[in-house]
Amino acid sequence: MAGAAGADARGGPDAVRPSIDAACRLGPRARASFPQGMPVGPALGVDIGGTKLAAACVGPDGAIRCARRVPTDVGADAESLFGELAALVHAVLDEANIDAAKGSTAGISGPAEAPAPVVCGVGSGGPMLPGGETVSPLNIPAWRGFPLRERMEEVTGLATYIDNDAKALALAEGWRGAAASQRDYMAMVVSTGIGGGIVVDGRLVDGSSGNAGHVGHVTVEPGGRPCRCGARGCLEAEASGSAILEMTGRPAEEATAGVIERTGTLVGRAVAMAAHLLDIRIAVVAGSVALGFGAPFFEAAQAEIDARARLEFARGVRIVPAGLGANGPIVGAAAVGWRGLGTWPPTPAAFCAQRRGDARRSP
Repeated sequence: MAGAAGADARGGPDAVRPSIDAACRLGPRARASFPQGMPVGPALGVDIGGTKLAAACVGPDGAIRCARRVPTDVGADAESLFGELAALVHAVLDEANIDAAKGSTAGISGPAEAPAPVVCGVGSGGPMLPGGETVSPLNIPAWRGFPLRERMEEVTGLATYIDNDAKALALAEGWRGAAASQRDYMAMVVSTGIGGGIVVDGRLVDGSSGNAGHVGHVTVEPGGRPCRCGARGCLEAEASGSAILEMTGRPAEEATAGVIERTGTLVGRAVAMAAHLLDIRIAVVAGSVALGFGAPFFEAAQAEIDARARLEFARGVRIVPAGLGANGPIVGAAAVGWRGLGTWPPTPAAFCAQRRGDARRSP
């Protein structure tokens, strides 16, 4: 992963953190000499999932504007679904460009208050070919080998970078969320489907094809329900929103206490496996199912982790809600774009401004 020049060569979400603390104790002139890796401008963040399509303009400080979302029509054909996504993206870009024009007209010197996006980052369900050249989200049946990156570049006119939505979440949570102080963690999306993004030694793990982190397809119930991937007993087949609907005939929002507890237990089981395999210290979880279930889900998951993560190094692993809440996937998608440009992670100076609550941009 490209990062700030002179930063930790491992270049992950936490790689510049030692410099951040030092920089924040110094004045603006001294901070100007620190390595620069600041996002060059706002990013268009696009989140594609089995429940919703969402897009927004995300600033280098993580602020979200021009946000829009529509339900995902999983029954649509490939072109109709992409047409809905394109209309959503055009609406966001039109609003962002209007804001940028207003800032320019007002005579703002330097960067405008609301400049237009300079890159497009996309978080999508997988699997996918490296870089998102084609995507095949299991929860969007119409898209099999769909050429998403090329089509998004045509629609936006921007350089476009694509990664798994849970890997995108991992970037966001390591930057401004619940994993901001961690170098070894997993981010999970528990929603219509289940995915994961892994950060080890401060570096987002890609894997040989870019598909690392598919925790939804670890086996948590041997001989269990058939999964869309072709196996049985996968976490996604047992604990996702779509699985809950198929098993109970009711959406996850209407789940009973027993279903909530079982879902948390199975997610905790998968986290315990990851803790033993990867030596992570925390799992940060987002998604409509997990966040909607709330405390009972997380309590059941933590109890299962405590019962199964028994080797000394794995004990004490925690599972917590995503710090960015529902905004995590969009902020993460923007981070995918900045990462693609080589302007990730942000500079120490940017963190200083955030910590001070200073509205001015750092020098």
